[in-house]
Amino acid sequence: MNFPSWRQVRSLLPCLAVFTAVAAQAQVGLRELPGLSGDGPVTVFYPSDAPAQPTVRGPFTIQVAADATPTRGNGRLVVLSHGSGGSPWIYSDFAIRLVRAGFVVALPEHKGDNWHDHGMIGPPSWKRRPHEVSRAIDVVGADPQLAPLVRLDRVGMWGMSAGGHTALTLAGGRWSPSALRAHCEAHIDDDFTACVGLTLELKGNWADGMKKSVALFFIGFLLDDTQWYGHTDPRIAAVVAEVPFAADFDLASLARPAVPLGLVRNAQDAWLKPAYHVDPVRQACAPCTLVMDLPTAGHGSLISPQVPDLSGQVARLLADPPGFDRAQVPQAHERIIQYLEQHLLP
Repeated sequence: MNFPSWRQVRSLLPCLAVFTAVAAQAQVGLRELPGLSGDGPVTVFYPSDAPAQPTVRGPFTIQVAADATPTRGNGRLVVLSHGSGGSPWIYSDFAIRLVRAGFVVALPEHKGDNWHDHGMIGPPSWKRRPHEVSRAIDVVGADPQLAPLVRLDRVGMWGMSAGGHTALTLAGGRWSPSALRAHCEAHIDDDFTACVGLTLELKGNWADGMKKSVALFFIGFLLDDTQWYGHTDPRIAAVVAEVPFAADFDLASLARPAVPLGLVRNAQDAWLKPAYHVDPVRQACAPCTLVMDLPTAGHGSLISPQVPDLSGQVARLLADPPGFDRAQVPQAHERIIQYLEQHLLP
């Protein structure tokens, strides 16, 4: 038998090191930590050496090691902010990709605006959300197993839809309910769903005029607040806002973001039309990076796994438009990860 020489073995060491690193990142742990100050739970995905098992969460089965011991990754934390009515599980594919790149990933459940509680959707939730992100960072920093494995001086943050609103706020933007009222009064025909949500739907018939009148009455009443709101966190060093709700922002506050700000634009978004939301931010923010611009993607096209059994108006707003290729989903996730790595890793 011919054994390899030391020179041959030594030449293979870099390849073995890469293989070992990939293998170490291949497993993903999962745990749920209690929130602070009355917040909902914080779901954490993290690197682990434990073997993944099929794990059922809601209608989804994901490959993770539940409550496994964490291992060190790249030492950085990314916080994900879900959209209105969202849950951690519809972002689990993205979270798992982030973990395999070395990140610890925390997903706070936003109080009153999640899959089982819709009591604070809109401005009441938007005021809380950035603070909930800060407290989620605190939760990870207080966990005895996770805290030694992450440095919290350069945290990444990503948000989608209402979570994108949260992301813009944490990037230094300020917003006001009265600014949203002014937008809706001017654009109720074109941006009806963003202004009203799923309560009413325009159907192109005689009832549309009455629906718009009713909507404007309640908008004038509920958004009678001229205060500007904002919140930043010095630990957050890079932000990505995906299809953000942005019509209520003072665009001047986003002209020079407090941290690097990346944007994801889905051109066929029928819920938050780019012309009224992400596009004005992009035009106002010269330093911003358009991380992805997907010409055939709808509002929920980068959600993965997809929400099952959609029907009616929700399906029309969240389901993929005709012609969208879901092979673009992991590609978009990788581009977002590369952007975060660029700004968070040395």
